[in-house]
Amino acid sequence: MLLELVFATAASALESATKATSGGGVPLDFDRTVLLQIVVFTVLIVVLKPLLFDPMLKVFALREERTDGARATARELQEKAGELLQRYEKELERVRQVATEERELLRSETSKLEAEILNQAREATTRIVEDGRRKIDAEVNAIRVAVGVESEKVAQMIVERVVGQGVN
Repeated sequence: MLLELVFATAASALESATKATSGGGVPLDFDRTVLLQIVVFTVLIVVLKPLLFDPMLKVFALREERTDGARATARELQEKAGELLQRYEKELERVRQVATEERELLRSETSKLEAEILNQAREATTRIVEDGRRKIDAEVNAIRVAVGVESEKVAQMIVERVVGQGVN
């Protein structure tokens, strides 16, 4: 479908061009002015090439070279920045790992110290409790002895009263 449309358009353009040339086209007249224009054009090319075109081409080439150089420099700098970033990330990871190891070491030392302090506190508490129990036992024994002595005195008094009442 598209090809048919293209062929139809080309055929109509060819037909209209044929009609225009058959009915008398534009007459071409080669005289001295055409030759003069060709000579002037050639002289201008010869004169302007070293004066205008070559310096402009050099400026364009230099600009392109500088642009390529700047791009290459930017690419190198970007690669170096990427390498530096990778080294930074590796170093940061290493520092994190060392910090983690240090933190774990400090935690273990703290746990050991805490356990040691708790053991000392337990031992001190046990000693205090044992001393208290011994004192309490000693006081209980002393009270028992005192109560025993007092009970004997009371028993003796009771016996004396009971015996003394029976004698009366």
